[in-house]
Amino acid sequence: MPPVNRQYPVRAASSESKYSVMEFVREFPDDESCLQWLWRTRYAEDGMRAECPKCERRRPFHRVSARPAWDCDYCGHHLHPTAGTIFEKSSTSLQLWFYAMFLISQTRCGISAKQLERELGVTYKTAWRMLNLIRNQLMDDQEGEPLSGDVEVDETYHGGKPRAKALRDRTGNLDKTKRAVVFGMVERGGRVRATHLPNAGGVTIKRQIGEHILPESMIFTDEWPTYRGLDKTYIGHRRIRHKDRVYVQGDVHTQTIEGFFGLMKNGIRGTYHAVSHKWLQGYLNEYAWRYNRRYDPQSMFHSLALRAAL
Repeated sequence: MPPVNRQYPVRAASSESKYSVMEFVREFPDDESCLQWLWRTRYAEDGMRAECPKCERRRPFHRVSARPAWDCDYCGHHLHPTAGTIFEKSSTSLQLWFYAMFLISQTRCGISAKQLERELGVTYKTAWRMLNLIRNQLMDDQEGEPLSGDVEVDETYHGGKPRAKALRDRTGNLDKTKRAVVFGMVERGGRVRATHLPNAGGVTIKRQIGEHILPESMIFTDEWPTYRGLDKTYIGHRRIRHKDRVYVQGDVHTQTIEGFFGLMKNGIRGTYHAVSHKWLQGYLNEYAWRYNRRYDPQSMFHSLALRAAL
């Protein structure tokens, strides 16, 4: 006899995973289990009694057999667990929606719509729509509490290196107008914010810093002139001179935000190959969402599912 129960596999204690595919299949074996989870999460924790908008009090509800809805036992008011969510009016199985969220949350570098099409067995159009809704509506949480403490700030250009024959501006610098500007801010050991900006001008960047970083923070940047004057608004501003090939000097560096940019660029390059300016912010939301939950004791899938149910 094997030392384990092969009919009921469990996640190994040494595994870094918080939620495996075996656990997902046991928790959500079919469409009905996903619908029941939404019902309990959104309306009725015990699965029976919920707040009835028409009666204006808690009432017992019963499941409508032919529809994904519950009826109030007293007034007959319908409650639809999928109403107001990304699942509303979708003919795709809820189990496929949940499995798509599982795949997106478990991967480190992202998953393409083409790969999602192959995994789910749906059309490319359906896979792209599901991925787009999950990325832009569930993973967009960059408008929370402002950053504080030691915060690193930097900008980068996304979209490949300028070609040798690229046009040059009047100063002789390579024209970067065709490349997307990505501006990042990160707390050391904490959260990150990444935003696609229309330009890298001082007014645009300082507006972002003022909106998302508390004044009682210490700011770390490189020597770029745009960051001058931040010490007048914040308790401190320390700079590292990359031009002199100095990258770390004591606790003065921008390695944390550079590390996030590396994860984001390598992920996009390896999984998606190229991203247009129009959809870039959605991809930044995805990588920031995953980065911000790297220490979350709750599985990333459940964080995403709870966001979908709200």
